[in-house]
Amino acid sequence: MSLDHIYDQPDPRTYFRVLRPLDYGVPQQAKPYFAKIITEYRESRHVAVPKVLDIGCSYGINAALLKYDATMDELYARYGDEEHMGESREALLARDRELARSRQPPQAIRFTGLDTSGSALSYAREAGFLDDAVHADLEAHEPTPRQRAQLSGTDLVISTGCVGYVTERTLTRVVRAQGVHRPWMAHFVLRMFPFDPVERALAGLGYRTVRVDEVFRQRRFASPQEQALVLDSLSAAGVDPRGLEAEGWLYAQLYISRPHDVTSTDDPNRDQS
Repeated sequence: MSLDHIYDQPDPRTYFRVLRPLDYGVPQQAKPYFAKIITEYRESRHVAVPKVLDIGCSYGINAALLKYDATMDELYARYGDEEHMGESREALLARDRELARSRQPPQAIRFTGLDTSGSALSYAREAGFLDDAVHADLEAHEPTPRQRAQLSGTDLVISTGCVGYVTERTLTRVVRAQGVHRPWMAHFVLRMFPFDPVERALAGLGYRTVRVDEVFRQRRFASPQEQALVLDSLSAAGVDPRGLEAEGWLYAQLYISRPHDVTSTDDPNRDQS
């Protein structure tokens, strides 16, 4: 079962309808970690409105959760319920714009989304979840001058599952678009993808990376074939799947990268609940 089609639809309904039976929930688990590091950045760097870049943002899910304190359950109900299946895209956008207007953001944040799906970016931008959108494949291409300007000034780079599918090539290009500035990073990475190449590339750019001890359920496997492929990848990477992926779930780990001159004011392995 391929999930590629859910990322390039005119609106998020297919995305949530397909992922709901798979119990996809890593953005909800990531939310307190992202909120904490945004607060830490704001206080230590004295930046009133941090600029967050979400790599692989799709329909702006992380932005909706962090800017408007939405939950994954709320979004599943919003986009996955049968009563909204016949709703027009325009009506759905109107409801989302009302959500963006009606909720006082718990944190003042500017969100830029980076994705290869133009339709997902367009929806997130029109709904008011994203403040800016960069439609680019930085694995294959250097950013254009306009894209470089959009990426410039990023304070925090986040992702929930795309690192591994995108590599250190994308992250390096994002960092180089900042000039001498070094944004902080927090990436939830599936365990089947070794993070070592990314960590080495970031170290060469002046970063120190810490892995959070906890593991995070991303979603159930979409098929036995997907599970078999992932188990093979884990075996090749020397990662033990017993009690985790062997039980039917994809799991991610969180890597936090900061410039060498930054000392965290708190332990990232402390409970975020």
